[in-house]
Amino acid sequence: MTRVKALAAPYLLWVVLFTVIPCSLVVYFAFTNENGGFTLANFRDVPFYAPVFLKSLYLSLIATVICFLIAYPMGLILMKADLNAQRTVIMLVMLPMWMNFLLRTYAWMTLLENEGLINHFLELFGIGPFRMINTQGAVVLGMVYNYLPFMILPIYSVMVKINPALIEAAQDLGAGSLKVVSKIIFPLSIPGVVSGIIMVFVPSISTFIISRMLGGGSNMLIGDLIEMQFIGSVYNPYVGSAISLILMAVVFVCMGIINRFGGEKEGTLL
Repeated sequence: MTRVKALAAPYLLWVVLFTVIPCSLVVYFAFTNENGGFTLANFRDVPFYAPVFLKSLYLSLIATVICFLIAYPMGLILMKADLNAQRTVIMLVMLPMWMNFLLRTYAWMTLLENEGLINHFLELFGIGPFRMINTQGAVVLGMVYNYLPFMILPIYSVMVKINPALIEAAQDLGAGSLKVVSKIIFPLSIPGVVSGIIMVFVPSISTFIISRMLGGGSNMLIGDLIEMQFIGSVYNPYVGSAISLILMAVVFVCMGIINRFGGEKEGTLL
């Protein structure tokens, strides 16, 4: 037991330094003023930013749904493929993650801008040009592209562990492909779906690089707002901490709802 505790010490130190202390500082600054006194004034102007919160929630939900609609069919295809095909596809899925996040977003700027490669390609067929950059669609596209692997990998890792005998038994009893997916595969894959949703939704709702580079100034999200409060022209770390604290609460509530839904569905086969 002592050896186990010793092995866990680096992890505990990491959690304290990079999770507990930063979160504690956010809570402290959210409820204090410049003199260090307790105050609730930092939350007074937060309702003014409600449209930014709603837009962030809306776009992150859209990106999460799109990632799920892409990742789940891919998981179904991969679970039926041979091992070599699975390894190849997973490597291709992870390949963009080996490049810098900022470079990947810059690449999409080059593709989507008014004089970008996509519009030049469409002009060959007499179509366009279309305004794609600095739109909400571009922001969602950036979220989906950057966070799709985080939906595919957990779903795939759960699906490949499903016992094929269960699927064969259902088919022997006369269940069609749709029934097998809805009654056998989907309930058993719920843990992977829940993990994927959380891993996509949380960074999507708090992103600021994607919204700044692909959405322009007209598509400010909550991450951009928080950044402005800490290192932007509107420097107010106390209000920024209050906004961050509310964002943390929203994320925890959403995660609780998702986990509760997943807990009710997990293991249900009938």
